[in-house]
Amino acid sequence: MDLGLIPWRATRYAGVSVHFYASDRTSGRALALIRMEPGCGYPRHRHRGAEEVVVLQGGYEDELGRYTAGDFVRYEDGSEHGPVGLATDGAAACVLLALAHEGVALLGA
Repeated sequence: MDLGLIPWRATRYAGVSVHFYASDRTSGRALALIRMEPGCGYPRHRHRGAEEVVVLQGGYEDELGRYTAGDFVRYEDGSEHGPVGLATDGAAACVLLALAHEGVALLGA
Protein backbone atom coordinates (compact mmCIF):
# COMPACT_ATOMS: atom_id res chain seq x y z
CA MET A 1 0.00 0.00 0.00
CA ASP A 2 1.42 3.37 -0.99
CA LEU A 3 0.42 5.60 1.92
CA GLY A 4 1.44 8.65 -0.12
CA LEU A 5 -1.55 8.05 -2.41
CA ILE A 6 -4.15 8.08 0.40
CA PRO A 7 -6.52 11.09 0.17
CA TRP A 8 -5.95 12.19 3.79
CA ARG A 9 -8.40 14.61 5.41
CA ALA A 10 -7.14 16.96 8.10
CA THR A 11 -8.91 16.78 11.45
CA ARG A 12 -9.38 19.54 14.00
CA TYR A 13 -6.42 18.08 15.90
CA ALA A 14 -3.01 19.39 14.83
CA GLY A 15 -0.93 16.79 13.00
CA VAL A 16 -3.74 14.20 12.82
CA SER A 17 -5.33 13.16 9.50
CA VAL A 18 -7.83 10.46 8.62
CA HIS A 19 -9.13 8.47 5.67
CA PHE A 20 -12.42 6.64 6.22
CA TYR A 21 -13.09 3.39 4.38
CA ALA A 22 -16.47 2.99 6.09
CA SER A 23 -18.37 4.95 8.71
CA ASP A 24 -21.83 4.61 10.27
CA ARG A 25 -22.88 7.64 12.33
CA THR A 26 -25.80 5.77 13.89
CA SER A 27 -23.76 2.92 15.38
CA GLY A 28 -20.40 4.72 15.60
CA ARG A 29 -18.74 1.86 13.70
CA ALA A 30 -15.84 3.04 11.57
CA LEU A 31 -12.94 1.58 9.61
CA ALA A 32 -10.27 4.19 9.02
CA LEU A 33 -6.63 4.94 8.43
CA ILE A 34 -5.33 7.46 10.96
CA ARG A 35 -2.08 9.37 10.55
CA MET A 36 -0.42 11.09 13.54
CA GLU A 37 2.71 13.18 13.12
CA PRO A 38 5.37 12.72 15.84
CA GLY A 39 4.30 14.45 19.05
CA CYS A 40 0.72 14.86 17.82
CA GLY A 41 -2.19 12.74 18.86
CA TYR A 42 -5.86 12.09 19.22
CA PRO A 43 -7.51 13.43 22.40
CA ARG A 44 -8.04 11.17 25.39
CA HIS A 45 -11.18 9.12 24.78
CA ARG A 46 -13.25 6.19 26.04
CA HIS A 47 -14.19 3.33 23.74
CA ARG A 48 -17.83 2.46 23.23
CA GLY A 49 -17.38 -1.13 22.22
CA ALA A 50 -14.06 -2.70 21.28
CA GLU A 51 -11.54 -1.22 18.88
CA GLU A 52 -8.83 -3.09 16.97
CA VAL A 53 -5.74 -1.29 15.68
CA VAL A 54 -2.89 -2.40 13.42
CA VAL A 55 0.15 -0.11 13.27
CA LEU A 56 1.16 0.09 9.59
CA GLN A 57 3.99 2.63 9.86
CA GLY A 58 5.89 4.38 12.62
CA GLY A 59 4.51 4.08 16.12
CA TYR A 60 2.54 5.62 18.95
CA GLU A 61 2.28 5.45 22.69
CA ASP A 62 -0.44 5.90 25.24
CA GLU A 63 -0.97 5.22 28.93
CA LEU A 64 -1.17 1.50 28.20
CA GLY A 65 2.00 0.98 26.17
CA ARG A 66 4.20 1.71 23.18
CA TYR A 67 3.34 0.25 19.77
CA THR A 68 5.30 0.16 16.51
CA ALA A 69 4.84 -1.05 12.93
CA GLY A 70 3.35 -4.54 12.82
CA ASP A 71 1.77 -4.41 16.28
CA PHE A 72 -1.89 -5.36 16.79
CA VAL A 73 -3.68 -3.68 19.70
CA ARG A 74 -7.19 -4.32 21.02
CA TYR A 75 -8.91 -1.78 23.25
CA GLU A 76 -11.84 -3.21 25.16
CA ASP A 77 -15.22 -1.55 25.65
CA GLY A 78 -14.88 1.18 28.28
CA SER A 79 -11.09 1.46 28.03
CA GLU A 80 -9.57 4.97 27.92
CA HIS A 81 -6.40 6.33 26.36
CA GLY A 82 -4.81 9.26 24.52
CA PRO A 83 -2.49 8.08 21.69
CA VAL A 84 0.46 10.24 20.59
CA GLY A 85 2.60 9.63 17.50
CA LEU A 86 6.26 8.73 18.06
CA ALA A 87 9.34 9.80 16.17
CA THR A 88 10.64 6.46 14.88
CA ASP A 89 13.52 5.52 12.62
CA GLY A 90 12.56 5.78 8.97
CA ALA A 91 8.94 6.89 9.44
CA ALA A 92 7.79 10.50 9.31
CA ALA A 93 4.38 9.70 10.81
CA CYS A 94 2.46 6.95 12.57
CA VAL A 95 -0.21 5.33 10.40
CA LEU A 96 -2.85 3.05 11.93
CA LEU A 97 -5.67 0.98 10.53
CA ALA A 98 -8.43 1.17 13.15
CA LEU A 99 -11.78 -0.59 13.42
CA ALA A 100 -13.98 1.06 16.06
CA HIS A 101 -17.06 -1.07 16.67
CA GLU A 102 -19.20 1.55 18.41
CA GLY A 103 -17.18 4.76 18.31
CA VAL A 104 -15.59 6.77 21.10
CA ALA A 105 -16.50 9.45 23.63
CA LEU A 106 -13.98 12.30 23.89
CA LEU A 107 -12.91 13.11 27.44
CA GLY A 108 -12.29 16.76 28.18
CA ALA A 109 -11.60 17.80 24.59
